[in-house]
Formats: sequence, C-alpha cells, structure tokens
Amino acid sequence: MAITDTSGQLEEALERVHASGPERDGWLSNHAPMVVEALAAHGHAGAVHHWLDLYRDRLEDFPDRVAPVTDDNWASALGDPRRITDWTDHYSRTLADRPWRSVLAEWWPRLLPGMYGGATHTVIRVGHAVRALQAGENAPRLTELAHALGYWAARHQPIAGVAALPGAPTATEALDAVPAIEPGHLGFRTRLAAVRRLPVWAGDVADPDTAKDRLAELVRAATHRYATHGHGEPTMLVHAATAPNAVLRTLDALPRELWAPSLRAAWTASAAVTAMYGPVEPVAHVPPARLTAEEVLEKALAHGDEHVIKLADTALDVGDEPALAAALRAVELSEPLV
Repeated sequence: MAITDTSGQLEEALERVHASGPERDGWLSNHAPMVVEALAAHGHAGAVHHWLDLYRDRLEDFPDRVAPVTDDNWASALGDPRRITDWTDHYSRTLADRPWRSVLAEWWPRLLPGMYGGATHTVIRVGHAVRALQAGENAPRLTELAHALGYWAARHQPIAGVAALPGAPTATEALDAVPAIEPGHLGFRTRLAAVRRLPVWAGDVADPDTAKDRLAELVRAATHRYATHGHGEPTMLVHAATAPNAVLRTLDALPRELWAPSLRAAWTASAAVTAMYGPVEPVAHVPPARLTAEEVLEKALAHGDEHVIKLADTALDVGDEPALAAALRAVELSEPLV
C-alpha cells in the first residue's frame, strides 16, 4: 500500500529528477522517478536521496523544444521522440487546468496501443505516478504525471501484424505457450518487430471486474515465472511483470469501460517481452531462505539496481512467497548499482 506521508522526501526527490529528461544515451530510460516512488510507497522515503546520489551520473538534460503540441496537432506529434519536451510541456499545461483523472481518462485510450515504446517504461512510469497521486495529490506528483505522460506520448510505439495462436485457460499456461522469436535480433525495437505470433489469452473478457481479476492473475504469473525464467535476460524480463502491474495499479483511476482494453494491451506487452527474451529452458530455483516482504525490499535496496527494486515493488504487490522468491532471484542475477 502506498504511504501518503513521506515527510516531503518523495517530493524533494521528484523535484530533483524533474530537472532531467526521461532518457539517456539516445533512448535508455531514466528509472529514477519510478524507483524513488517505489521506495517511498513501501516506507523507504528516507533512502531516496542516497539512491539518487548513486544514480545521478545516469541523468541527462531534456532535449531541445521543437514546437508546441496542441489539441489540434497532437496526432502528428505522437510517437516522435524528438518531441519529448514539447509533450511534457503540453501535459504540464493540461494538468494545470484540469483534474488529473480527467486528463488520464482522455489520454489513456490514445496512448494504450503504444505502450511498447521505451521498452514499456513509458506505461510503467505512468503507473508509478498514478499510485503516488492516489496516495496524495501535490504539485511534484502532478508534475511527475506530466513527465510520465509526455514520455509515453513521445515514445508511443504500437505493435501490429501479430497472428493469434490458440489460447490457454490460465495466464501461467498462456505465458508458457508464447513462442520465442527467431534468434539473431538485437535491441528492443528490432526484437519487438520480430514478434509475429502470440497466444490468445482473456481476449473475450468484457466485464470490468473480471478484467481486473485476470490482470492481477497475469501480474502474479509473470512475477512467479521470473524465478525460473529470468536468467534468459535478467533486466528485460522484469518488464513482463512490471508493465502489466503498472496497468493494474492504474485501473482504479480510470473509467471502468477502459479496464478490459487495458487487460488486452497488458497481456500483449507481457507476452511480447516473454517472446523477445525468454530462455530456451527454465531452471529450477529454490530461494536460499524465506524472507519477509520487508527483508526482500531491504535486499533489493542494498543491491540498488533499478530493475531489481522495481521487481521487488511488484513482488510486494503480489505478496506471496513465490513472488518474493522471484525478487530474490533478480538480486542474484543482476549487477548491483555502484
């Protein structure tokens, strides 16, 4: 559960982060806003500035402005990464004039088909921003939503031309049925273009409450699966769980008629990441010890890697022992932040 009172530490951290753009080295995502929100949400607001000090060399300035995004020209600017700053300006103006839930409801269906841009970090960042606002609204948290939506709009990237394979009744079975892409593709965007077949799962769900339940099932299955499959690509396979979880934690802020389409998009994202990075074979994994949720988060924080912390955040949302074991597996597989 998100912590409402962070004694201003989350807000101070977000203000530090907002001096930087959402990317570095051309297109790698700035994870700082997501990590500091995750730490604050689980009672570690006091650690956010130390973590930012370790991460600060990975922060870069915003790109230059090109031209304002307006209500009349936004469609032509969608998916143009040169317009990151223009898009951030647009959402900053919009959120200054309208309630954030109204803005989110308007833009979510426009952005949802392109949640694969930025290696799904776009929707993940929005999910963290929404959780913070649901816990308590203030200026830095609203600014974070503007930055998150701006990043998503600029990196908007749909996936198309995917053939439907026979489905499976459960999320676990459906993820197991995802075929791997052909070998030889390098980079997220090239691998995403190579995804041509995915199983159907929960495609007939129309009831909002059922959609929410199935989305929670997907997050749980993808998180559990990391323990035995995360070695395929320890960093990228985190997103098979964290991307749908970002959608799940946003649902309650959205109109209910958007819940079922959100489920379908989240499934495609999780399945695509699984196709792109899954290993040839799973490996058995037995965690070295049973730890509490707080102990798992402390291990992730001590490790420091942004993806390890974010998978631990999702594992705590799931809340069961297999999920916590998956978070510990990420600690084992990943390089620590130094």
